[in-house]
Amino acid sequence: MDVAGEPEGPRPPGGDGPPGSARRTPSRLSREQLFVLISAGSLNLGSMMSYSILGPFFPKEAEKKKASNIVIGMIFGCYALSQLLASLVFGKYLVHIGAKFMFVAGLFVSGGVTILFGLLDQVPEGPIFIAMCFLVRVTDAVSFAAGITASFAILAKTFPNNVGTVLGSLEIFSGLGLVLGPPLGGWLYQSFGYEVPFILLGCITLLMVPLNMCILPNYESDPGKQSFWKLITLPKVALISFVINSLSASFGFLDPTLSLFVLEKFNLPAGHVGLVFLGLALSYAISSPLFGRLSDKMPRLRKWFLVLGNLTTAGCYMMLGPVPVFHIESQLWLLVLILVINGISAGMSIIPTFPEILNCAYENGFEEGLSTLALVSGLFSAMWSVGAIVGPTLGGFLYEKIGFEWAAAVQGLWALTSGLMMGLFYLLEYSRRRRYVKVPNTLGTEEERIALLSDEIKP
Repeated sequence: MDVAGEPEGPRPPGGDGPPGSARRTPSRLSREQLFVLISAGSLNLGSMMSYSILGPFFPKEAEKKKASNIVIGMIFGCYALSQLLASLVFGKYLVHIGAKFMFVAGLFVSGGVTILFGLLDQVPEGPIFIAMCFLVRVTDAVSFAAGITASFAILAKTFPNNVGTVLGSLEIFSGLGLVLGPPLGGWLYQSFGYEVPFILLGCITLLMVPLNMCILPNYESDPGKQSFWKLITLPKVALISFVINSLSASFGFLDPTLSLFVLEKFNLPAGHVGLVFLGLALSYAISSPLFGRLSDKMPRLRKWFLVLGNLTTAGCYMMLGPVPVFHIESQLWLLVLILVINGISAGMSIIPTFPEILNCAYENGFEEGLSTLALVSGLFSAMWSVGAIVGPTLGGFLYEKIGFEWAAAVQGLWALTSGLMMGLFYLLEYSRRRRYVKVPNTLGTEEERIALLSDEIKP
């Protein structure tokens, strides 16, 4: 797999490739790069399993502790909000704290609070239980934000020429975590009780800490002078951030709505509902490395991936119901097929966002170093968290008011809007670059003409 990188070199003209993309990269992974991939992969897998393991059984246990459905929803929702705020802070101060320390500390805290979550059934019911749930969940979100922000920055530093390929490949571990978490957690809960899933997963996460302390490289850099505000106010970055919001919200929309729709519409057993989600998770995990590879080898395709991916996602959400104006009968095979296509379109849209933001930052004067990588990493995580907050909240509200079919169509309009806006921006950017190229040529021609006329006038 040709994903090895070199130290950052000069960018090629045109700004379409990552730093150093004009230089040839070795075809084999170095020892340091292999260790970084192992560390990042373990973080993605463990974090996604910790995030998704709650679904099958925690709401039932929380109800026994006198927590209302609204409170349970807030316990789930506070994760994304906490991650949003923490990502911005960690992205700003990663260079001060140290990328390796932030990564390892996030992993350590995540393992500890996962174990603590397994002990919450021993806490008295009522306000004390609810308060402890919020405290542990928020701490877990902050630790994940620390780990993932440091992970993105380290990966981009280690693989400067293949950011898309590496991030896409690691989405396999994220997808596996999301797929394995619920069934594994449900089986352990039924077999051994509430505590065992959390204690087992927490202990495995803690065992990763000494491993990563030994193998993860330690990158140091001077603090940069740039800020999140300067980064997010770049028009292209702002639009890509809107795309990230849209895609994250589209995933989050399905959490509170799809299972209810499938149970009501197709009368499936509760145990089979999780299998419906497999089409989305697996197609996303499998397609992401491909789109990452293509975006690194042919950077000019990224704009097409962003636009076409969003437009395809919009069409998928229009067909999930399907929306009644299409007069198409809802069928289970059609729903699963649409989810598979949606997973592919999501991979097409999500993977190019990070390298596109990074390139835009470099083109606008951000220094090529760990401080800029940290800002981009924090921004990406924060924007993803915004969608993770809005998607489930808006989805649950619209599901109650207008039903799943129209609610999914509204969600599709968000993706349609972001796709059209990105397409319009790229057209304007292309037109502006063409004018910029023509102007010097025109001036040169005028100067030559004046010089020739002056020579003719001279005796």
